[in-house]
Amino acid sequence: MSISLADWKGVPAPTTQLIEGRYIRLEKLDPARHGDDLFNALQGPGADPKLWDYLPYGPFPERSVFNDWLNNHAASSDPYFFSVIDRASGEVQGILSLMSIVPAQGRIEIGHVTFGAPMQRSPKSTEAVYLLAKESFALGYRRLEWKCNNANARSKYAAERLGFSFEGVFRQHMVVKGQNRDTAWYSILDSEWPAIGAGFEKWLSDENQTASGQVKGLVECRTQQS
Repeated sequence: MSISLADWKGVPAPTTQLIEGRYIRLEKLDPARHGDDLFNALQGPGADPKLWDYLPYGPFPERSVFNDWLNNHAASSDPYFFSVIDRASGEVQGILSLMSIVPAQGRIEIGHVTFGAPMQRSPKSTEAVYLLAKESFALGYRRLEWKCNNANARSKYAAERLGFSFEGVFRQHMVVKGQNRDTAWYSILDSEWPAIGAGFEKWLSDENQTASGQVKGLVECRTQQS
């Protein structure tokens, strides 16, 4: 249930350094410890060739430029970046951030989602978003956003699968890499999170994630909670 606005005093900015999950853990981005694995996951021989298509930066064939990019991310408080570490292997396989952070209004966004191939279409990618969403609402944020290029079909599908509600398209919102970007906006509200969060937990449970595959899809798990 949403807090009474008569009592609203804002919320803290995120300062979390570590968030533990079932399949992954999120650590505050540290280029010295995470850089080698991230370069291999995002730029190595097995990297997703479409990874950088809709991001405002990349690709980074030169390690020095990649290092500068990581160092800039690590120094930022908005966006506030996390590395995604696979618990089974200990490898760093992606990054993502909390961004557009407005504590006074209780508004925050998950963005800069950059997952290496081993994370894609796996419980690890879903859990990474779940953990940041859970952290955001635990801090007291009222609104969690997801934004992407309206031409980015993969990101739009992910937003809807993850439980974000489509709110519209901001036309000619940005110029990215010399091209127009119409931006699709999505959100989850604090009043919606209990049912959406329970759906994530059901989907990520041992009972649902079996050796032969997933018993139920995330949308089905979420529907059963509403």
